Amino acid sequence: MSEHDFVALTARAAEWIAAYRARLPGLPVLPVLQPGDVAAHIPAVPPEKGESADNVLADLDRLIVPGLTHWNHPGFLAYFSSSTTDAGIVAELLAAELNQNAMLWRTSPAGTELEERMIEWIRHFVGLPDGFEGVIQDTASTSSFVALIAARERAVPDVRRRGLAGREDLGPAAMYMSEQAHSSLEKAAIAAGLGLDHVHRIPVDQLLRMKPSALAAAIETDRRSDRTPVMVCATIGTTSSNAVDPVHEIAAICRDLDVWLHVDAAYAGPAAALPEKRAEFEGWDDADSIVLNPHKWMATPIDCSVLLYRDRDAVRRSLALTPEYLRSEEGGTDLMDVGLALGRRFRSLKLWFLFRSMGTGGLRDMLRWHIELADRAAAWLDADPRFDVVAPHPFSLVCFRARSPDGANPNDWNRRLMHAVNARGPVFLSHTAIGGRFTLRLAVGSARVTADAVGTACRLLGEEHDRLAGAG
Repeated sequence: MSEHDFVALTARAAEWIAAYRARLPGLPVLPVLQPGDVAAHIPAVPPEKGESADNVLADLDRLIVPGLTHWNHPGFLAYFSSSTTDAGIVAELLAAELNQNAMLWRTSPAGTELEERMIEWIRHFVGLPDGFEGVIQDTASTSSFVALIAARERAVPDVRRRGLAGREDLGPAAMYMSEQAHSSLEKAAIAAGLGLDHVHRIPVDQLLRMKPSALAAAIETDRRSDRTPVMVCATIGTTSSNAVDPVHEIAAICRDLDVWLHVDAAYAGPAAALPEKRAEFEGWDDADSIVLNPHKWMATPIDCSVLLYRDRDAVRRSLALTPEYLRSEEGGTDLMDVGLALGRRFRSLKLWFLFRSMGTGGLRDMLRWHIELADRAAAWLDADPRFDVVAPHPFSLVCFRARSPDGANPNDWNRRLMHAVNARGPVFLSHTAIGGRFTLRLAVGSARVTADAVGTACRLLGEEHDRLAGAG
């Protein structure tokens, strides 16, 4: 492809993006498909000869777009939204061309040092003290796993060399988190060799927050039984319910009992930039590690997860391994030493473009707008006798249930309602279980969300509730 043709193609791609954006609000958020429908129209083997860009773009519209769940749709109110901005899209394009792999300082001096600076910008934005360093990972699952490996390094003697298995000098290693904590922590325990039997789900109070007294009792019981407490994970803004664990009290327990404290703020972390929300984050600056995901609530294209930590030596000791062919004599940071991956995408470029295009003031305005929209939805649901808000909503997630007609199974009724609303097309809601009850979630977090989209969700909930009730 000539340079002229490349410029023309990227211009056409930009035009395609603009056209997609224009028609996006009219598309259903969820595709109406069955598994295998997309693959059935894609050849099983690659073409022998290359095809024109016209053919590929035509098939993008014909085959791919109809099979997409549109995460950038204004009505995407499910899970925790991952959305894009113009700055993020341009940064992704430039990162692809620059194709940096900042595993060593010398393999990308600018990539390495920009990442370190973006960690400082994030830390400053959310108001954390100077003691935190960090690294950009792909997702919170990886960030929390790296934190667990570092915590294991500190807690278990000589674990890097000897591992955990078959050691007569060591009882089982244990991890602690609330009943509401994310399942990625359990996956991390599996991968780190702790095993699910040694993951303690600590009970929660009526506000779905971890009970500090139960946590302390669990750790002390394990110590008396010759188990090794490795890490406590407290959550600020749980995925299921938005619950905020009492981190200040949990941090004091971890300090007194000498256990690593990891804070999962993957979703809610950016809200620490709002002075009116700082109380929700009390104590998190005493953590040993924190994860927050700019690709969740900071309008950064997926993937971009920031892991912050105090003890860089513990993180580095747990994972650093340098073969001869990667040895270098420069004194800069080698980011491969503080993560699993050697190959590393140029994710920091997205944060640099984001901060410079929106500014911290623009980001705060976006967060406040999302919280306001969620509060509006909660107020509507609270005022409607057909619905109940079932959990506090300190950020931009509202958890609620519909009141079922007499004789109907409440869980089945709410499941039917969610599917009926989603089938209408303009919005997409997801669900969780709170106290064993099927619960609907309305999560505001997209850079492209609108007041109309949230209003439409409320309207459709009412309409489908009445239709289902009338249908019996």
